[in-house]
Amino acid sequence: MLSVTNLDVAYGNAMALHGISIEVEQGQMVFIAGRNGAGKTTLFKSIAGFLEPRSGAILFEGKSIVGLPPEKVALLGIRYIFQDKRVFSNLTVRENIELAAYPVNVNMKEAVDKVLQIYPKMENFLSLRAGSLSGGQRQILLIGRALIGDPKLLLIDEPTEGLAAGTINDILNVLSAMKGKVSMVIVEQNLSVVGMLADKVYMVKEGKIMKEMVNKAEINDKMAMEQFL
Repeated sequence: MLSVTNLDVAYGNAMALHGISIEVEQGQMVFIAGRNGAGKTTLFKSIAGFLEPRSGAILFEGKSIVGLPPEKVALLGIRYIFQDKRVFSNLTVRENIELAAYPVNVNMKEAVDKVLQIYPKMENFLSLRAGSLSGGQRQILLIGRALIGDPKLLLIDEPTEGLAAGTINDILNVLSAMKGKVSMVIVEQNLSVVGMLADKVYMVKEGKIMKEMVNKAEINDKMAMEQFL
């Protein structure tokens, strides 16, 4: 589904990614793990069209998407959920959902149902300003918005960052329920979360892939992963 090959990305003369290669198959939940500054978000921005690589290839369903603007990448079925958990704070939750439904020609009832499928409690907040939601609820709203229009691939950047343990469980439940229904690439530093959900893990350090893990026993071994951070 997604194939990134020998990707080099730079900010000016400063190289951020060095020969990055990843593969994502249909229905897979793939994690990119690494410390701050490792290049994880740069990889996402390159896939989503916000950065143009210096060299390398990015193929989605067999076609190159290098050089496409973000809106065209999104229309192909790739949705990027940023790590800042930023919603339209002054609008209601329902209005936030409506804004996501309009560009993909989905009616409002279907759009709201899509969000409620992954988090039924959101029904209680539909009339509230989105800015009043907790960090975890905002993250779930953003994931729900991204699912409107049935995308093929989600890029989710640091979904549990800064969240309390109880709220992380809500995110885990949402992601678990989505597993296998939509392909996902998730940037995450919480290795416990990675171990619970990942089909495949790429460990990234200083802009390079240090290790690819597909064996579940290896993925569940937090100490094994930590040596590649």
